[in-house]
Amino acid sequence: MALSTRAQDLSKPDPKFFFWEVLQNIWDPQNNPNGFVSLGVAENVLMHDMLSEHMHRNMALPNEDFTYGDGKKRLKSALARFLTRYFHPVVTVEPSHLTISNGCSSALEHTAWAFGNPGDVFLLGKPYYGTFVPDVTLRMGTQLAMVDFDDADPLGEDGVPKYEGAIRDAQAKGKRVAGLILAHPHNPLGRSYPRKVLLALMRLCQKHQVHLICDEIYALSTFTNTVDQGVEIAPFESVLSINTAGVIDPALVHVIWGISKDFGANGLRLGAIISQNNLGLHRALVPPSLYSSSSSISDHVVANILEDDAWIDGYILQNRTKLAESYEHVVQWARSNGIEYAAGVNAAFFLWVDLGSAYRERHTDDGRGIDQAVNDALLRQRMFLASGLQFGSERPGWFRIVFTQRRDHLDEGLRRIIAAMNEVQTDGRTQ
Repeated sequence: MALSTRAQDLSKPDPKFFFWEVLQNIWDPQNNPNGFVSLGVAENVLMHDMLSEHMHRNMALPNEDFTYGDGKKRLKSALARFLTRYFHPVVTVEPSHLTISNGCSSALEHTAWAFGNPGDVFLLGKPYYGTFVPDVTLRMGTQLAMVDFDDADPLGEDGVPKYEGAIRDAQAKGKRVAGLILAHPHNPLGRSYPRKVLLALMRLCQKHQVHLICDEIYALSTFTNTVDQGVEIAPFESVLSINTAGVIDPALVHVIWGISKDFGANGLRLGAIISQNNLGLHRALVPPSLYSSSSSISDHVVANILEDDAWIDGYILQNRTKLAESYEHVVQWARSNGIEYAAGVNAAFFLWVDLGSAYRERHTDDGRGIDQAVNDALLRQRMFLASGLQFGSERPGWFRIVFTQRRDHLDEGLRRIIAAMNEVQTDGRTQ
């Protein structure tokens, strides 16, 4: 049967989606010793036992959850209260400020649909979370303009003019710039934007009437960095906590958040768009949100969590302790093996490392390109990492290590990375 042109294009094998094969063949020391070790998928398993205990203790589903339910009334009320308590917004979050979706990818896709016409452009600074690309472009007909920073800090004040340059470049090509997308805290750099930078970006968006879409999915996955001495580290502050008066039309400011990262529950598929001053957006999203609705079971489980203040306080504290411990562990590994890393991490699950330089020190150039050479070496060791190529890295050879795995899994992965770096090279080939 013939497929549409777009379906035919997507039916072709795509090496970027190799990780689905990896996930079906994960290493286990007893049951699958020849499987892949994955430190390439942004999942936090450190708190699963605590999360599982709470979920099962409170799971009892009312019969209403087998229907279309209450229109997410309970969930929105719980989420609005939770966001007000933990994100410190200038204006109290109300249920009417929220649109619920089955994950943050769906939420971002909704913003692309709502703010951009086909052919319109959204700005995305490098390096970026790779899945932002299909979220914005795959089905919506909208486009991305990738922002290069050269020697500027992507999260610094010197990076703001780079965004304005990208706006002017797009406009010169006859393109309308609809939005600027931030990952705050940043993926893959694991840092937070300083308040002064967020304010500068707001002013830029106001100047050009561009929507600011801030993905704050790692908002509560923050920790104290005690190992990177002498590095200036900005604390996380939600854009909801910034007074927009005299800075930007608040109808241009939107936050995306979900439970995938802060509560280690990627599989529950629940996210939200928080837009406090653009009720037209929420009205417009009622019809298309039918196709990305979360399940009643997810709504029930998440509402149970968000209504339990004492449990959340304990969860966040313990999670932050474990994040800091895992970060310190992988930093010490990098230092002991002479691997350069991007310091100053205070959020999320990542260490951004230069494996390309480490590989070059041990091998001669065989013409494949350093990203491909390192990735091939890792796969020969049955090791999966996300390459900087997937993040639009401006510098070759950088990879993202996810350190929020069980310690035995993490250490096995780190061991395999070093094994890949130290592969024996004979006649220009590694073995």
